[in-house]
Amino acid sequence: MKAHQSSGRTAIDKKRLTNGPAEPNQAWEVMKITSEFVNGFEFLSKIKNPVTIFGSARLREGNCYYELARATARALSEHGYSVITGGGPGIMEAGNRGAVEGGGNSVGLNIELPFEQHANAYVQHGINFHYFFSRKFMLDYSALAYVYMPGGFGTLDELFTVLTVVQTGKSDASVPIILMGTEFWQPLMTWIKSSLVERGLIKFEDVGLLHMTDSPADVVALINAAGDRIQGGG
Repeated sequence: MKAHQSSGRTAIDKKRLTNGPAEPNQAWEVMKITSEFVNGFEFLSKIKNPVTIFGSARLREGNCYYELARATARALSEHGYSVITGGGPGIMEAGNRGAVEGGGNSVGLNIELPFEQHANAYVQHGINFHYFFSRKFMLDYSALAYVYMPGGFGTLDELFTVLTVVQTGKSDASVPIILMGTEFWQPLMTWIKSSLVERGLIKFEDVGLLHMTDSPADVVALINAAGDRIQGGG
């Protein structure tokens, strides 16, 4: 028997299992997806000076990158930026925690999963999503900067999504894309230059879309320098 004949479910039915809980029919599912985007846009429209921090859910308190994310978020908050994370544990918790410690606005866009991830204790303003793709879009939407701490597939997915929309002109190239943790990110930067630039798969200038640092002060300076351009100040 051929593989596609061995199951009673269609491909789209199977796909629902990875995107979120299935609705009674596709029309209802589309309406639910639409409502998540409407709610997400409404929620984010009230957030002032947002900066999104990405990173692994598996790095806990005491880890050097957890503490670096915490310090970075604290510095951002002290300079008037709202910190947005995915709302979960690990680096996300560190980002929200640092925002609270800096006296700023701590925001979480959480994903509802059947086996894990509840909003961390440091989220002051949050919203939940059923679907990864709507949450991912909102994490990428309308930020003044993107800060990437070390992480796994999800973090890399977010990084290359933002890089693609900036490289293709679908998003403002003035928005800083910042890699924090040079020891972690340097091998990726080396690969980008040796495997992508040298083969002509991207332009050399595209590498300049990425800023790599270990310093929270550098992050604040990069965002401050870009702020006027992003917000229409010249």
